[in-house]
Amino acid sequence: MAAPFTALRVLLGLFFVLAGAGKLSELLSAELHRHMKSEFVRFAEVFPLKQFGFAPEPGRYLEVVGWVEALAGLLLAFGPQLLQEISNFILSVIMIGAIYTLLVLQEPLAMCAPATLCLGLLLLLNIRGYAAPDKPKFE
Repeated sequence: MAAPFTALRVLLGLFFVLAGAGKLSELLSAELHRHMKSEFVRFAEVFPLKQFGFAPEPGRYLEVVGWVEALAGLLLAFGPQLLQEISNFILSVIMIGAIYTLLVLQEPLAMCAPATLCLGLLLLLNIRGYAAPDKPKFE
């Protein structure tokens, strides 16, 4: 049963590496990068910590999220178990923030689907360690 979770972890980690790279550079898709730049202007307006006086500059916000996604995705896919768990937590927080942001901006619920799916998969990877161990078979 470990192989499917390993495959999910690696694929999800690589997905986040690509998502982060798309935010950081135009090399993957110039159109996607331009779209992300314009979206992060909107996202910065509803940043959750803005109420406490912390309002990020949209370009810097985009860079930070991009780097965190790329590095955490890389560690999720190929890092040691402790760093995989830390990366999972960090990426889960980012996905919760993404869902929050989209809901505050009153985007259609369909826009929340990718972040919700990613969050669900990250939580699945997180709880899989708490499943009951297989019982030994006696022949």
